Amino acid sequence: MILVSSCLAGLNVRYNGTHCLDDKIRELIETKQAVTVCPEILGGLSTPREPAEIIGGNGGDVLDGKAKVVDQSGNDVTEPFVKGAYTALRTALELDAKVVVLKENSPSCGSSMIYNGEFTGTKMIGEGVTASLFRRYGIKVISEENLADFLDKIK
Repeated sequence: MILVSSCLAGLNVRYNGTHCLDDKIRELIETKQAVTVCPEILGGLSTPREPAEIIGGNGGDVLDGKAKVVDQSGNDVTEPFVKGAYTALRTALELDAKVVVLKENSPSCGSSMIYNGEFTGTKMIGEGVTASLFRRYGIKVISEENLADFLDKIK
């Protein structure tokens, strides 16, 4: 089973109430090869919500208590991000998911790039809270940008 970010499946769960439908993801959902998850919603955040970024590190640092997730108004939203990551992990483990496709650049789901914590639109190398947690548990994490290559390899 493949676990995918809900926004990539067309669900309006992004911070601004939109989605990022990916046709390959839609096909995986329709053929029951994938299940959706949104760590931020699972953590109790609403849609829409203020954009959030990791301050002081990356997702691994948040999990280790060395960095935090803050919304654009300066509110600390670390707790719902961590709670959502662990809830998503439980789902992945229950489904025995071998790979997870997460939305790049997200403070939850970014697998190789996240925003730099200054709310300027500047990206940096790093991973989100959920991506980091999945990797700690040995679950392969890829972004929607690498999905086509992954699907080609498993055919």
